[in-house]
Amino acid sequence: MTLYAAYGSNLDPMRMHLRAPHSPGRGTGWLLGWRLTFGGEDLGWEGALATVVEADDAASQVFVGLYDISDADEEALDEWEGSDLGLYTKIRVRIATLEGDVTAWLYVLDGYEGGLPSARYLGLMADAAEAAGAPTDYVESLRQRPCQSVG
Repeated sequence: MTLYAAYGSNLDPMRMHLRAPHSPGRGTGWLLGWRLTFGGEDLGWEGALATVVEADDAASQVFVGLYDISDADEEALDEWEGSDLGLYTKIRVRIATLEGDVTAWLYVLDGYEGGLPSARYLGLMADAAEAAGAPTDYVESLRQRPCQSVG
């Protein structure tokens, strides 16, 4: 098993169960000193894609869900995230949890930061954070982020 940190729309426990059915949730935590942002607007999706980057502000943080990923599910997630195509890269990060710090794998966009997500995508991300138990102020900050309407 490999520990994986999910953010964005992958925070939704039901979505993660569909993508990684043999990989139980292990709780939640915070990626401290990082911030949620968007990039890859030019890749053909409806707006920019979620990613995380190290922040200039040490108080910045990103809420994550933690999963013990089986080998088979890890291969499926790598494919889903496009890591075999160079879309996302898997890196190791330190996650703060109530039980102490853990090290987990996390997918980051392999592209330039910039662009706005679609309103639909941002709504999915906020709903996923809420379903994962993110604090209300974190969910509301997602709902209030700038976005583009596609259609």
